[in-house]
Parts: sequence; C-alpha cells; structure tokens
Amino acid sequence: MPLRSGFLRFGAFLYPTGHHLAAWRHPDAIPGAGLQIQHYRALAQVAEAARFDLIFLADGVGTRGNDPEVLSRTAHSYVSQFEPLTLLSALSSVTQHIGLVGTASTSFNEPFHIARKFASLDHLSGGRSGWNLVTSSSEHEARNFNRDAHFSHADRYERAGEFADVVLGLWDSWDTDAFAWDKATGRVFDPAKRHVLNHHGPHFQVQGPLNVARSPQGRPVVVQAGSSDAGKDLAARTAEVVFTAQQTLQEAVDFYADLKGRVQAQGRDPDSLLIMPGVFPVVGRSESEAQEKFDQLQSLIDPVLGLSLISGLTGGMDLSGYDLDGPIPERPVTNASKSRQELTLQLARRENLTLRQLYLRVAGARGHWQLVGTPTQIADQLEERFVHRGADGFNVMAPVMPTGLTDFAELVLPELRRRGLARTEYDGTTLRANLGLARPGDRAGLAQGLE
Repeated sequence: MPLRSGFLRFGAFLYPTGHHLAAWRHPDAIPGAGLQIQHYRALAQVAEAARFDLIFLADGVGTRGNDPEVLSRTAHSYVSQFEPLTLLSALSSVTQHIGLVGTASTSFNEPFHIARKFASLDHLSGGRSGWNLVTSSSEHEARNFNRDAHFSHADRYERAGEFADVVLGLWDSWDTDAFAWDKATGRVFDPAKRHVLNHHGPHFQVQGPLNVARSPQGRPVVVQAGSSDAGKDLAARTAEVVFTAQQTLQEAVDFYADLKGRVQAQGRDPDSLLIMPGVFPVVGRSESEAQEKFDQLQSLIDPVLGLSLISGLTGGMDLSGYDLDGPIPERPVTNASKSRQELTLQLARRENLTLRQLYLRVAGARGHWQLVGTPTQIADQLEERFVHRGADGFNVMAPVMPTGLTDFAELVLPELRRRGLARTEYDGTTLRANLGLARPGDRAGLAQGLE
C-alpha cells in the first residue's frame, strides 16, 4: 500500500495538572487546577491558537478507588475537578473554532439526557461539540448508581450499542429547516419535519422527539475509546473518531487496518472514521533537555501510587505483598477495561519488566505512546505512524500543564507545518468541517432503523 499524505489531526487532551502520574508535584503545575476555570480558559486558548482540532476531557463518575491513603496522594483519581459538559459549555464562550469533546458514560446515564446536553453544547458553540462515548469500567462508579457491582463487559457494550442508536435517533428529531418561527402564520415549526423516535428495546424505551432543534453541524461528532473487540465493533458502527493506545508501529498499523476494515464491513466509508491514538510527548530543545524533563517527573513518583496505577491498569489486581523488583504475577483478565489490561500485561511481558519498572514505564502515558526527544525527533515518529497508516492524527497528552502543552504547540507543531503535515488555519466553523467529516443529512438515523 502506498504511503499517504495530508494533514494530521490533533486533539489536546486536557488533564488538570498534566498526564504524568506525578505532574501535580511539578513546579510548573497549578495546585487545585481541576476547579480553576481561568486555567482551562488559558489551555483552550493555547490549543486554539496552535490550531488543534479539538480539546478533549475525560471523566469518571466517582473517585478511582477507596483507599484514602492512595487517594490523598494523587491528582489522577477524579477527586476534585469539573464535570466535562459544564466546563465545555463555559469554554465555548472563550473560543471560536476548536472542537469541544467531552466524555459521558452509557452505563450511568439515560440516552435522552446525553442527546439533549450535547445538542445544547453544539448550539452554544456554533457546531463544535463531540461526545466521547464510553462504557464505565469501575466498580466504584457502579456503587454510586444503585448497583452493588458493574454490568458485565458484554452487557455494558450491548447496552452501549442501543444507547448510541437512541442518541443518534434523537439527534434526528428535527429537519434542519423545521423551525420557521413564522409570526404571520402563527407556526413555530413544520409538523412534517418533526420525527418521533418511538424506540422500544431491551434496555431503553424512549419516545422522543428531542426538545432541541437540529444541531448546527447536523449532529455532534461521536467519539469512542474502546479497543477491545466489542469496543471496535461499536466504533465501526457508530463512531467518527476513535481514541486508542498502541505502543509499537506494527501494533498501530494492525489496529488501524482492523478497525478501518470493520468500518467498511458496516457499509461505511473508512475515511468517515478518524483514528487518533494518544501520545505523551516530553519535548526539549535538545535530547538532554528532554531527558532531564522526563527524569524530573519520574523522580517525583510515589511508589504507593505506582503500585496503585499498575493495579488499576490490570483490572484491579491485588499487588500488595509482591516484590516490587519481581515480575508481575499471572492473573486472569477481570471485568474492567479489557483492552487496557491486555496492553499493560503485554508490555510487561514483552519487555520483561518488574513491577517497579512497569510503573515507571507507564506512569507518564498510562499505556499510551510515550515520546521523549527534540521537536524533530518527535515529529519524525508522528510522521512515520501517519504515513504508514497507523494513525490519522493524535490526542496529545501533555506531561505537565500548562508548559507541556505549550512546548508541543510552540516546538513540535511548527516542525510538522514545515513538512506540510499540520494545518496553518482552520478549514471551517464546525468540528466536522475541521476534521473533514461529512455533515449528516436530515433524518440520517432512519437508514439505521431508528424510527
């Protein structure tokens, strides 16, 4: 297959103090950043000035874990930060072009809520919203929503598929020109352009229609982050952007080919879905400067948190009592995020890592691609994955906020522009236009049997 050309797409994955496990302890980090709107305004404006396609907010509907000793030492357990939709709505008023993508779980929401909130954000922002569709995996979250245990992996993906169908159907409740607001005739909307969903399925019964007019970009962009077989099948049918994690070029190329093939098998154009793996870039003007930045962060890791991180990435495996300088024990895959468990265990066994080496290896990117180097070196590696069809773009996970994001914007993106791989200006006014995704026609969901 010939090498490809074109622009890379970029997301700015905003985590309050940065993505490294110890970022909050770094001198550049802002204490309590998770609840400081001025901090997020500044990050969004840096990303927009650098012509990122979108900003992305992850979420969890509960703290990650119950051990107060562990929780008291980390800023990575959702212990104190904004709810994404509220924050993105605020950021829509201080930005003009950049996409606004937030996470909302299908496990602990109702489809009507999600459809209404993201449609509202799309109107607030002039067509820049995106929904990151996830299935929650934490038992701690389940216990916040009237459950003693989480749905099984298979059940939560079955529920997610129906959930997505209902949301897409609700977003097609109105034709683009349904609302005339004609004072002379006294008609607010054309009844023929109103479409009632009347969905009845195993998990949801939703009448509709949505009480928000059709989205400025037709409907919000659907993003998905699951990389298990169930996650890839759901993405192939419903998603337009996929966030994922691969360590090697071959893994990235294989995942890309697999998912694009599944998209085509669903009768969709493979180019209608963009694959944007996470990348954790530590950028220095020299190799030694980049390594010094990374080593400083690594030196701040609390071993208690390192072990807790490995436990979380391996599905809640109890690692207490094991030698930190011994191998990771053999354990069956649990009900938590299967793709991340497999990725973490494969990494440990491929590189023959001890528990200590493993947590040091993943403390920065938590399973995503980690790069430490000069702007040229990092641009070389991003270009390689792009031209060999391992990615359509990248979700940038800055090590420390705000300086890690600024480093990428000011050092790496200019090098990619010099190579013709990054945009200099936005292509349009909506997230779809900037990602090169088609605007869906009115009642697009009917082709999927949603009414």
